[in-house]
Amino acid sequence: MGEYIVSARKYRPTTFDSVVGQTALTTTLKNAVKSGKLAHAYLFCGPRGVGKTTCARIFAKAINCMAPTADGEACGECESCRAFNEQRSFNIFELDAASNNSVEHIKTLMEQTRIPPQVGRYKVFIIDEVHMLSTAAFNAFLKTLEEPPAHVIFVLATTEKHKILPTILSRCQIYDFERMTVRDTVEHLKGVAEKEGITYDEEALAVIAEKADGGMRDALSIFDQAASFCQGNITYRKVIEDLNVLDSENYFRIIDLAVENKVSDIMVLLDSVINKGFDGGLLIGGLAKHVRNVLMAKDESTLPLLEVSDKQREQYSAQAKKCDTRFLYQALRLMNQCDINYRQSSNKRLLVELTLIEVAQITQPDDAAGAAGRSPKRLKTLFKNLIQQVLPVTNASQVASAVPNVSKTSTTYASDKHTESAVTDNNGNNANDNTVSDTEKKSETVKFTQSNRPMLKTGNGALGYSWNNLRTMAKQRKMQIIPGTLGIDDPNDSKKEEHETFSQKDLEFQWMSMCNRMPQRLSGIAARMKNMNPTIKDFPNVEVMIDNQIMFDQIAAIKGSIINTLKRYLHNSEIDLIMRLAEKHEQVKILTRREQFEEMSKKNPSVEKLRSLLDLELA
Repeated sequence: MGEYIVSARKYRPTTFDSVVGQTALTTTLKNAVKSGKLAHAYLFCGPRGVGKTTCARIFAKAINCMAPTADGEACGECESCRAFNEQRSFNIFELDAASNNSVEHIKTLMEQTRIPPQVGRYKVFIIDEVHMLSTAAFNAFLKTLEEPPAHVIFVLATTEKHKILPTILSRCQIYDFERMTVRDTVEHLKGVAEKEGITYDEEALAVIAEKADGGMRDALSIFDQAASFCQGNITYRKVIEDLNVLDSENYFRIIDLAVENKVSDIMVLLDSVINKGFDGGLLIGGLAKHVRNVLMAKDESTLPLLEVSDKQREQYSAQAKKCDTRFLYQALRLMNQCDINYRQSSNKRLLVELTLIEVAQITQPDDAAGAAGRSPKRLKTLFKNLIQQVLPVTNASQVASAVPNVSKTSTTYASDKHTESAVTDNNGNNANDNTVSDTEKKSETVKFTQSNRPMLKTGNGALGYSWNNLRTMAKQRKMQIIPGTLGIDDPNDSKKEEHETFSQKDLEFQWMSMCNRMPQRLSGIAARMKNMNPTIKDFPNVEVMIDNQIMFDQIAAIKGSIINTLKRYLHNSEIDLIMRLAEKHEQVKILTRREQFEEMSKKNPSVEKLRSLLDLELA
């Protein structure tokens, strides 16, 4: 039995034409060899296993060939080519910069550049993983790299071009190698399998190519592993078992079930996938890629973008015809959101299950009785029906008598029939009292202002305000703020003659509320006003002490709006605002969190003792 050589070494390309997936680069190098227009330094960049070092060796062999072919390939028969093939050539030097990255190693290399070649025309120095050189080694290499002897050519190879100094990059011709496509990788694996006498399924080779992620060396290594497991007959089932890859049929099955709204079947399928040892995040990522492929298969022009076998391409096309484009977009959005939240989730399986349930309900009708679960639209309808039962209004006049102030511009509470037959005028009187019948009065709509709206009581058979409703009301109220005021709904209200008394506590509360309602453009002023303490000075006048002149000028610019706001909410039209600058002894230093803690510790040593016992640190 002869010595076994792995496929990545055994089938390593020896000519430019045998290099897979880098046609543009190999053509450029062949043309350079034919024309004799060779640069003194080349930089080959790209991911692992795409042919950087292989192309460097082929290029070194070609430029030293004594009788190159017409298309720029090495002849393979001259003394230089035979020496290269037998690995005894003194014209080609390979240096691994990962282990030889010091200044001393570079100096030794520079010494070798002085000796001219004995056979051939050039000495070629191939430095692999050149980004691993130290900064000092790069600097020692610079001068020689820029002006090497005429018989020296440098070929540098790296997987991380961004780590190389710009001064090095500017001295080289840069070639960017691309990742191998699935189709190119499959075609190359077919050739290797035929030479080795191995039978195969094209779908199995496609799985190997996808697993390799664009690297031909990785693909050949996986191919050897699969060939050993399959004993010379590489099948799809054996490959996914050997590589522990989730069968793509699961993705097709999930989408088919989701289109049919079969949530229960999807949950059973998810459980079987997880029991086989696959992670829920892996399933979501693979399913998102699958949906993307289905979306690409919707159009004939994007069908070539699918890097799959011909058989799978037909499957994608068939499923694309059954799926609506809106469904695919929504599914992609949901799975992308799940992928973002997956790492932070404490219950990852629940997150995956909820995502799949939502995907299965995208195409579900709003009120489908036979659905596996309730869609958000149906739940919304359910809550809407319950809310309508909260406040049954049988007689509009009774409610109007309980709440005297009725406005035409206020929020509406309706009875179960949702009719809007009662309209009030500006004085609060019913405009159709004489024309509305008793039957119509049962379905009248009564409108309340924000101040006299009846509060909903929670209890059996009733629902109160939800957080969502409160947020909506807050947004609507914020939108009603009129420029020139600070939270006044109606600037004319400030002109009403009101003389109600108010306490210091009422003043502080309305001052803070005013700061919270101030528009975004005044957020900086509002934050500083929150630290001020307005006081009642010669009732109803309000005095506020300001620390500096800059703040004084800023508040003076909006003083009128502040006074109108206080008049409106404290119900006193005689309020005036007195502003004064603080004296030096009156200025109070605003303490940081740490300073506050230190002050508190001085007053109460037990606080510091508790901190030391628990070994706490102030963030």
